[in-house]
Amino acid sequence: MNVLSPSLAASSGMADVIGEDGKIIVPADVEDAIRTLIRWSGDEPEREGLLDTPKRVARAWREYCRGYAEDPGLHLSRTFEEVGGYDEVVLLKDIPFQSHCEHHMAPIIGTASIAYLPKDRVVGISKLARVLHGYASRLQVQERLTAEVARCIWDNLQPHGVAVVIEAQHGCMTGRGVRTHGVGMVTSRMLGCFLDDASSRKEVLALMGRG
Repeated sequence: MNVLSPSLAASSGMADVIGEDGKIIVPADVEDAIRTLIRWSGDEPEREGLLDTPKRVARAWREYCRGYAEDPGLHLSRTFEEVGGYDEVVLLKDIPFQSHCEHHMAPIIGTASIAYLPKDRVVGISKLARVLHGYASRLQVQERLTAEVARCIWDNLQPHGVAVVIEAQHGCMTGRGVRTHGVGMVTSRMLGCFLDDASSRKEVLALMGRG
């Protein structure tokens, strides 16, 4: 068995240990906690269909929360200055993502549109999605997710402006409580020229299909 992922270990307080089958060995107290939840929910963790559920759930949550083990800003460390004189908006539209609500640990499923107005350098377009997924792979609230993505791009690329708009549905509303389906929550964060200049803000929202 070998210890993996020092950054993940630091964030969780313990190192992941990999078994001979190549899977993470789940600590006994984590399995016990999930069995307790199953029992409290009204079922029996010793039932055949639930015997391996504690391990599966634990490993799934390690994957859902893999964003704690990374710094999303590192995806923006490699930039390019040769852009053929291009100095207009760069937009990645309708990026699908999944996160989990920190209040009920229920799924948040939605899309994000991320735009920036470069000053003197650009980044590979896929990196914007990687920044989103890095922050989404943590327990979240949509408002903070929106702000974190925008701030990361602003701090690392230092562009003229950043705009992030996220629309998502929340399992804590659709699967419990009011159980209201088909309702999307929209959040936005504007920085730089998209915040200060009304015409720039109108342009980027129009490009996102929200003008």
